Amino acid sequence: MSERESMHYDVVVVGAGPAGLSAAIRLKQRAETEGRELSVCVIEKGSEVGAHILSGAVFDPRALDELIPEWRTLDCPMAEVPVTENHHWVLSGKGKREFPHFLLPPFMHNNGCYTGSLGNLCRWLAGQAEALGVEIFPGFAAAEVLFGEDGSVRGIATGDMGVARDGSHKPDYQPGLELHARYTLFAEGVRGHLSKQLIAKYDLAADSEPQVYGIGIKELWDIPADKHVPGRVIHTQGWPLSETAGSNGGGFLYHQANGQVALGFVTWLNYSNPHLSPFHEMQRWKTHPAIREILEGGKRVSYGARAINDGGWQSVPKLTFPGGALIGCSAGFVNVPRIKGSHTAMKTGIMAADAAFDAVAADRSGDELTAYADAYRSSWVEKELRIVRNAVPLVKKFGDTIGTGLAGAAMWAEQLGLRLPFTMGHHPDHESLWRADLVPKIDYPKPDGVISFDRLSSVFLSNTNHEEDQPVHLKLKDPAVPIEHNLPLYDEPAQRYCPAGVYEVVGQETGSPRFQINAQNCVHCKTCDIKDPTQNIVWVAPEGGGGPNYPNM
Repeated sequence: MSERESMHYDVVVVGAGPAGLSAAIRLKQRAETEGRELSVCVIEKGSEVGAHILSGAVFDPRALDELIPEWRTLDCPMAEVPVTENHHWVLSGKGKREFPHFLLPPFMHNNGCYTGSLGNLCRWLAGQAEALGVEIFPGFAAAEVLFGEDGSVRGIATGDMGVARDGSHKPDYQPGLELHARYTLFAEGVRGHLSKQLIAKYDLAADSEPQVYGIGIKELWDIPADKHVPGRVIHTQGWPLSETAGSNGGGFLYHQANGQVALGFVTWLNYSNPHLSPFHEMQRWKTHPAIREILEGGKRVSYGARAINDGGWQSVPKLTFPGGALIGCSAGFVNVPRIKGSHTAMKTGIMAADAAFDAVAADRSGDELTAYADAYRSSWVEKELRIVRNAVPLVKKFGDTIGTGLAGAAMWAEQLGLRLPFTMGHHPDHESLWRADLVPKIDYPKPDGVISFDRLSSVFLSNTNHEEDQPVHLKLKDPAVPIEHNLPLYDEPAQRYCPAGVYEVVGQETGSPRFQINAQNCVHCKTCDIKDPTQNIVWVAPEGGGGPNYPNM
């Protein structure tokens, strides 16, 4: 076995998203201000910074104002399109009605926000970080957490490159690299596979509610100039999910720069009907007359999908453990009613960086960064999440119409300082499925190739690619479960919940069904790791540089 080389840093950050890059920038800013040497490394599994970043996005600049106050004058791409209009549509099968924005709490109005590509914002942040001396290594996946003899985190190891599917070493084999650190910050995003291991090892979720999720499926379209209104923001609820038993979610459509609209559909993963397909719900949503009218005459140019943390305040785990911390979506700081999480992710990166810098300056290492957890508890992030903590559970319990009204009343009460004396809980998404024979099948219309499309042509637009001869990164704890358990009970829902066509049951027509995993199609959304009813599928990082390559998402 080849011996791995190692490098040492004061702080290693896993993931070059908004949280990880904000942490790296803050660390170097503090070092510069206080005249100290501080080595910081960011590791990123995508082929470049931004390659795996996918979000709506309507961006609240609050944290960026703290991190880089002059960002609007530094050619930041997010400054191009401020939000100018807010619309909330309640859709029925053929019509829509506008929900009055004055009925929403003020924090829901998007005043002072911007709409654009979060991936491009991350590319810009990476440039700012590198200018400060941060070392960024894209194309290298963090595959293993390294522990000291005392049980503390001592860094990470990147995955081996050039390993064949059978485990043998190909001619271009290179062993992984060990990155040792005084402190390691995990900013992998939603359902990061190392963060998931750390939460289990240190029992970080013992005092929190289960994390719950949605799956967001997004497209970019070029639309005719006469239909494009830069800064117009539209959110929808209702159809088609209002007609699909046991499901909630909604759509978004943002008019961004250069004649493009970013549009997408989120399906909460607590749905009960195993015949539901989030991908097909999204394609059907686009056929609504109000959405079709905007898209007709346009052209789809990109596609992607990503899971979203929906658990909120009550699902945030313990944030620290010996030698490291969880930041950003690794810990689930998304404000679901606002449909925003980048600003809270960035602020957690800033807070963790401050704690890590102070610890390194005091010549500490390997202990818990309790100052970060303390900062979170007194921060605007905690307050923002606490205000909306009951919104998602109320909608899930009482449905779209009544639940939305109750959620609105709860948020208004909290906004006015009337803290509600209760916090509702969550149930894990993988426990919600009913038996397939107890619920109706869903008849999805065939794609027309103009407004709606099939999964494989969609994945093509995500520029997804993995080295074909590598170990499959979608692991089955028990290979028999999909056919012997999931197929008879749930008609194997992986065939439908995956937005990239990774999972198939083949051979049913001959009476010899077989579960097939097309790992090359995987867009790293993590839905399978979340929704599989027996938690039999485990997503691990593939060889670095693989997966989607989103240009403007």
